[in-house]
Amino acid sequence: MTALATTTAPAAPPPAPADGRPGPRPAAGRAALLVLADGRFPAGGHAHSGGVEAAVAAGRVRDAAGLAAFCSGRLHTAGLTAAGLAAAAAHGHDPALLDAAADARTPSPALRTAARRLGRQLLRAARATWPAPELDALAAAFPRGAHQPVVLGTTARAAGLGPEDAAHCAVYEAVSGPATAAVRLLGLDPFQASAVLARLAPELDEVAARAAAAGRQGPEALPAASAPLLEITAEDHASWPVRLFAS
Repeated sequence: MTALATTTAPAAPPPAPADGRPGPRPAAGRAALLVLADGRFPAGGHAHSGGVEAAVAAGRVRDAAGLAAFCSGRLHTAGLTAAGLAAAAAHGHDPALLDAAADARTPSPALRTAARRLGRQLLRAARATWPAPELDALAAAFPRGAHQPVVLGTTARAAGLGPEDAAHCAVYEAVSGPATAAVRLLGLDPFQASAVLARLAPELDEVAARAAAAGRQGPEALPAASAPLLEITAEDHASWPVRLFAS
């Protein structure tokens, strides 16, 4: 008996959205998400503390418990907002509208400057890692840098990742940056810092899901959760003559 050979036609690419936005790239799998979320990815985040340097100096974060409270608060405010922007960008919404939305949600000039600096650095790394027309277009439209969450979502899209992936990456960045910085600022046990992140995992998933759902709807539905103390202390921190982190 002769076995019959069977062939499978390659899957057709997903259709472009009806509103004219470019269609998503083929799914890349979770490995691309691990690369993008890796703290060693050369996106410049290691130079920023997410506001925890000012919190440590003010005595609001002194130990692992204080770090956990800080990270939880940042997650549900700045983290949620950033994740919504990243998810919307990954979904293919207009980066110019999203960047304007990010500006409106960032009252602090110091934080806007930091977000654009981080966006510019991330875009350089992304274009070298996942070359794509949408990344080139973003670089041309924002030569001085787009807001980091907008770049993050566009990068996720270029890497074949979806809005949920972009949102998860954004919320993880929102807490992992302060946790890493606290190890240096407080001499905190790295195991304790990792435990803080692990215990926040259910909150990370919940916030990412909310952000991804909002991001699908576009700029008009994006979260605008605020953290006034982060904004105020960012302005003070930017004036310090000596500091360990840029923000």
